Amino acid sequence: MLARMRGLGLSGIDGYPVDVEVDMARGLPTFTVVGLPDNAVKEARERVLSAISNLGVCLPGRKTTVNLAPADRRKEGSGFDLPIAVGVLAAAEVVPSERAMSVVLVGELALDGSLRPVRGMLPMALGARALGHDGLVVPRANSAEASLAFGQKVYAADSLGQVVGFLSGSLEMEPVPPPEDALSGLSAGPGLDLADVRGQEQAKRALEVAAAGGHNILMIGPPGSGKTMLARRLPGILPPLTPEEALETTRIHSVAGMLSEKRPLVSERPFRAPHHTVSDAGLIGGGAHPRPGEASLAHNGVLFLDELPEFRRNVLEVLRQPMEDGTVTISRAATSLTYPARFMLAAAMNPCPCGYLTDPRKSCTCGSAQIESYLHRISGPLLDRIDIHIEVPPVKYEEMAGEGLQGESSRAVAARVAAARALQIERFGGSGIFCNAGMGTRQARVHCRLSPGTAAFLREAVEHFGFSARAYDRILKVSRTVADLSGSPVIERVHVAEAVQYRALDRDYWNRA
Repeated sequence: MLARMRGLGLSGIDGYPVDVEVDMARGLPTFTVVGLPDNAVKEARERVLSAISNLGVCLPGRKTTVNLAPADRRKEGSGFDLPIAVGVLAAAEVVPSERAMSVVLVGELALDGSLRPVRGMLPMALGARALGHDGLVVPRANSAEASLAFGQKVYAADSLGQVVGFLSGSLEMEPVPPPEDALSGLSAGPGLDLADVRGQEQAKRALEVAAAGGHNILMIGPPGSGKTMLARRLPGILPPLTPEEALETTRIHSVAGMLSEKRPLVSERPFRAPHHTVSDAGLIGGGAHPRPGEASLAHNGVLFLDELPEFRRNVLEVLRQPMEDGTVTISRAATSLTYPARFMLAAAMNPCPCGYLTDPRKSCTCGSAQIESYLHRISGPLLDRIDIHIEVPPVKYEEMAGEGLQGESSRAVAARVAAARALQIERFGGSGIFCNAGMGTRQARVHCRLSPGTAAFLREAVEHFGFSARAYDRILKVSRTVADLSGSPVIERVHVAEAVQYRALDRDYWNRA
């Protein structure tokens, strides 16, 4: 007898339907899975047969063939266990086929028949919603995550026995209610306050400009000057995640297997800080079985690279395309996957190998050749893609001891950032651009209007400092952000002057080397 179930597979961060066809025919008792299964799917045979046996069902000794269609698309993961098991039971006339075909089934089976969670449940649930079936049956540990696909009935099961009872009509199961308030508790990031950072007012201003426009930022200074403290407080001054951003970020973390039953939704802007020993596949994604990398896990958040020159150069270079496009494309012989990677890059580095080149209190022990080699680990094209370069000097004793006025809190800075972002959302409404950093050349020409006399000032600065065309575009974008923070509809000379000073360090350091 032939039975056909509906399962789900993953392609990048999208779920797609898979028809699980099970045929029982006369012949030697075998169990074969076809349709480009990976090892985890092939091993489903042992899990399925053991789970059915421990359910107390005796299957007829027949030739069993399981086909996963479309057969030309590779199937990965253990989420096909449940539809295969139900398909086998339907083919053996233990479960009514018509009822089983009306739902979508996803889950991994233990040998005793209990259901275990699988990764990527949210994108699969969103894929199931588009199919129009009666519901989605998932392991209970995945039910909260699956219920985030609003509009899709989700049934939570603990075991294969419960699923059989539900499909046979002997067991009633209520749909898991969607978390109505799950998207109301969204925030920017952890409660780290800028007021905890002593001094560094210029660096804090640069951080505010970066947050207001979504600009990449590089901080250069000696050890202990507060670069890492500043970077870790960047998410706290960003606007809270929107519901759409939260769901998109959660999809990526779901595919990476980083969600838990207690925390099914990413409610804070991600802050990812990979170690400098990370590989290029670890940073942008990939591997034998492609997974999202740190760049995609930082989507809608901050990617922090501490000790930037210590990263291998080939690893840093792979960031150039995601920084421009906001996506990562991983190509293999059999498939090509695209992961979102729209992040803010925050980087920190010392000015030289010993770290004290610019420290007035300690002498630098590095030779000019060492400094040159150290700085040139960062290529010009990558440096050009970082909008804001800021020097973070050593903190004075009076500031360390807390003498003087307390610095502004993250809440006060975040209010100004939110007001500037609101102007940008209104400006780019419906265009798919959410901040000034995302503007292309065409949008920059339209929205970066200069006041009389400012164009001449900008031209003089570009010619004097030898800025590239890309640097010119980024100066315009940063100028637009500075103008937004001051509430000015037109870019004034003072706004351009501030933006130009944020491009000074590549000349001061790299040309000096």
